[in-house]
Order: sequence, then C-alpha cells, then structure tokens
Amino acid sequence: MKNLKYILFAFITIAFSSCEDVVDIDLNTAPPRLVIDASIVWQKGTVGNYQRIKLSTTTGYYETTAPPVSGATVFITDSNNDVFTFIENMGTGEYTCDNFLPVLDSDYVLTVVHDGQTYTATETLKPVPAIDYIEQNDEGGFTGDAIEIKTFITDNASTTDFYLWKYNPSYAVIPSFDAGNDDFINGNQFFDLFISEDLESGQTLGISVYGISQTYYNYMNILLSISGGGGPFSTPTATLRGNIVNQTNFDNYALGYFNVSEMDYQVYQVQ
Repeated sequence: MKNLKYILFAFITIAFSSCEDVVDIDLNTAPPRLVIDASIVWQKGTVGNYQRIKLSTTTGYYETTAPPVSGATVFITDSNNDVFTFIENMGTGEYTCDNFLPVLDSDYVLTVVHDGQTYTATETLKPVPAIDYIEQNDEGGFTGDAIEIKTFITDNASTTDFYLWKYNPSYAVIPSFDAGNDDFINGNQFFDLFISEDLESGQTLGISVYGISQTYYNYMNILLSISGGGGPFSTPTATLRGNIVNQTNFDNYALGYFNVSEMDYQVYQVQ
C-alpha cells in the first residue's frame, strides 16, 4: 500500500507539471493578406475633419502584432468628386486626413492602392439619433446580482435604421459590441442593454451608438456570431469578407470593412 501511495503521488506530480508546458502546434500559415481598417466616424458636436485609416497584413496564429503596411496610396472621394487624401505617419501603417468633410446621407468611395493592386469600397454616411438618457439597474442578469445599463435613443420614423453599439467599461481592455435595427421599434424610443457582473460602482462605461448601413449591420452580425460571442476581436472560426473589392485581382481580396457613420458618445459613471 505504501508503494502504491508513492506511485500515485508521482503520477499526480507528473500530470500537473506537464500541464504547465506550453505546446505550440505547427500550423500552416497562408500568404499575408491586406487588412483595411477604415471606419470613418463623425461624432456629434465635432467637425469630423480628422479621420484615420489603418493598413496591415494578416500574420501567423501565434504572432501578437499585425505587420503595418507602408507606402500605399489612400484616398476617399465624396459625391461631389472632392478627394480627401490620407497621408501615412511614416512606417506605422496609419494614414490620416485632417480636411475630411462629413455630410449625412452622402456617398463615399474608398480607394487603396498597394503593391500594384487597387481596392475600392462604397458606403453612405448614416445619421444616428442622440442618446436621450441612461438608466442603471443593480439587480440585472439571470441571478439578479449584475449591474444592468440601459441606454435610450429615439428612432427616426421616416427611415429604416440600423445601429451599432459599442461599450468600453473601464475594467476591460477590449470593448463589447451589439448590432440592432428598428424592425419592431420604428419611430419609438428604445434602449440597448449592457449587463456585466464585473461592473462595479465608481467605474466608468463609455457608450457609443453609430448609425450604420444595412450591409454593415449584416457584416457585424455575422462577425459577432462567428467570434463566439467574444466580440469582433476574438479569433473567428471562418474568414469573413467585407465590402472592399480588389479591382485588379478579384480573388486577392482584402479583409476589413469600409464604414462611414455618425456617432453619439457618452461616458457613464456607475453608481
């Protein structure tokens, strides 16, 4: 019996120590693909002239940073054929413009030229209602012990509208998203809900609501679904193509989405 105890102790020790080993599986890595992060946002109460577009490439699964793409030509053309050129902050893959002119319900065309390939996408700048007010319930969730935040806006009755909600709690590094439409609340006041057991009194919650197109709404719904509910920055189980088209070689598509939105934003202090 004593020997048996020694054997069991040795087995358990080996089992637990082996759990500490990090095993990197040798995965096949596809050729790098261009990633275009082009979300043009006009926050209410601002001029909206400063905008940013980020270019990078896909990389290996175990890499922690995305390689920036430098030397590209990036510009946006509006409905009046005015051209807004984005200039790179050298070596960063970040391209900025300080004279962008946002106009609600106007069409915009993004053009990116890189490595002999021309990528384009078209979107309409969608308006969004202002945030009316925010409510807090301290007995939310299934167990009644989570803080529940309701953010109210009033939908425009004369249009079909789609919304993207973004939540930045002060305790989290990665924001949470929710997408919705006015199918059942057209013209009425309604709310979006954020519930978290990690939210505590004294913390802050950044709340953003965007007016988005139906195609972007569909894209975000699929993206949130395939990310397993962990938000669009989780590892997706499938490749999702956006609205950006390679005009030079259709099969060499870029990842990402070109979106143009009006946005309202408030920071809520948790009570």
